Amino acid sequence: MPESIRQIRTVLSALLLTAVGASLAGCSGGDFGRTRADMRSDDMHSWLGVEATGSLGLKSSQFQLTDEERQLRDLAYPMIEPPLSRPAWKSVFGDYKALPAPWRQKVVFDRTMYGRTLIDEPHRSHSSRYAQLIEDVRNDVTRFEPFFGCAIRVIDLDRKRDASMARVSALSPQEKADAVARMQENSLIVQWVQQSLEQRVSSYRWALERLVIQAPDGMAADADRLIGELAAQTANPPVISQPPYGRAVVSKG
Repeated sequence: MPESIRQIRTVLSALLLTAVGASLAGCSGGDFGRTRADMRSDDMHSWLGVEATGSLGLKSSQFQLTDEERQLRDLAYPMIEPPLSRPAWKSVFGDYKALPAPWRQKVVFDRTMYGRTLIDEPHRSHSSRYAQLIEDVRNDVTRFEPFFGCAIRVIDLDRKRDASMARVSALSPQEKADAVARMQENSLIVQWVQQSLEQRVSSYRWALERLVIQAPDGMAADADRLIGELAAQTANPPVISQPPYGRAVVSKG
C-alpha cells in the first residue's frame, strides 16, 4: 500500500512539474502575439540601415546608434512591415523577420496582395473585413506623426554632423566614411517608410474598392475617409531626405 501511494505521488509530481513548465514557457513567449522578451534587444532594428545601404551597394556605418537613430528604426519597422503579413495564429517564435529594401531589383510590390489576403480569409464576415481595413489604416495614421517627428530630429542632427566634419581635427578616412554612411542610412530609412506609405495607400484603396463591389456597407465611408487622410499625410511629408541612388521601385497590380 505505501508503495502504491509513493507511485501515485511520483506521477502527480511529474504532472505538476510539466504543467508549471508549460505555463512558464507560455509566459516567456509573451501575450497576444508580442515578440518574446528574450528575443528583443535595444538594437533589434539596427539591420534596417544595413539593408537600406546594402541594397544600393553602399557600405553601412560602424558607428553605434544614437538614441534618436535607434528610435527612428524602431518606429520605422511597423510602417514597412506589410499589413496582414503575420497571421494571428502564427507562433511568436516566427513573428519577426527582416525585410528586403525596396531598392533591391527582385522586390516587386503587388498592390492587390493586402486586399486579396483580407477578402480571402474564409472566417471573416464582411463587416469584420471593413473593420480590419479601418484598423490598419488608422494605425498608419497614428504612427505617422511620431515617426516623422523623430525623422525631423535625426535629419537635422545629420545636417549638423555634415557641417561639423570640416572642422574636426585629424578626421580619419574611416571616421568620415562611417559618418557619411550613417547619414545615408538614416536618409534611406526615411525614404523606405515614405515609399511604404505610398504603397499602403494604393493597397488600401484597391481593397476598399473590392469590398464595396462585393459587399456594400456604410463602413466604406469611414474607410474611405481614413485612406484619404493617410494619403494627404503621405503626399506632404514634414521632412524630405535626399533621393536614393537611382534604382526604381517596381510595382504591379
